[in-house]
Amino acid sequence: MGATWNPANLLSLGRLIATIPLTVLILLNTRWSLLLAAILFVIMAVTDTVDGRLARRYGWVSNIGIFLDLTADKVYTAATLVAMVAVNVLAPWIAIVIIAREFIISGVRSFAAAEGMVIPADKWGKHKMLLTIIAIVWMLIAASLGIVPFGDSRLAPLVAPNGPLGLFFSLGYWIMIGAVILTIYSGYDYLRKAAPLFQR
Repeated sequence: MGATWNPANLLSLGRLIATIPLTVLILLNTRWSLLLAAILFVIMAVTDTVDGRLARRYGWVSNIGIFLDLTADKVYTAATLVAMVAVNVLAPWIAIVIIAREFIISGVRSFAAAEGMVIPADKWGKHKMLLTIIAIVWMLIAASLGIVPFGDSRLAPLVAPNGPLGLFFSLGYWIMIGAVILTIYSGYDYLRKAAPLFQR
């Protein structure tokens, strides 16, 4: 199998293509479509981990693979957040903060690379991504039950919003707030590491 079409790269490409049905499922805004979107998002997040491990284990690391992996990650996450905003599952400011951070850090890393400096992903960025994934899945499942904290849902709640189950599923919002805090901090950490570049 050629280096371009190895399994790792195919997984990354598949994740990029799967962004389309993922977005459509969220925008349909029905109980089953939101639940299916949550499941598809989990599958895509798992492949995000698997493709990197496969590439490193079997020596499939390539420029096209790195491009596909990084691009797919940002595209499917941003598309999901925007779609969630469109159906009132997510507050717009949250999506803006997370997506803006990705643009800023991508710019900083590209600039650093042009200057011969590599800024690797750190633990804060990884923790941020994990928390964001958990929050997105949690909020999509909650939305499929008609529970949309601090927003309006056209789906009648299947469980009482103020009951034990309603409060449990509403925790997704606060997990997302935690993800936003880590997003801001990890962005600051990247900028701190790149600070010497801007002093030249």
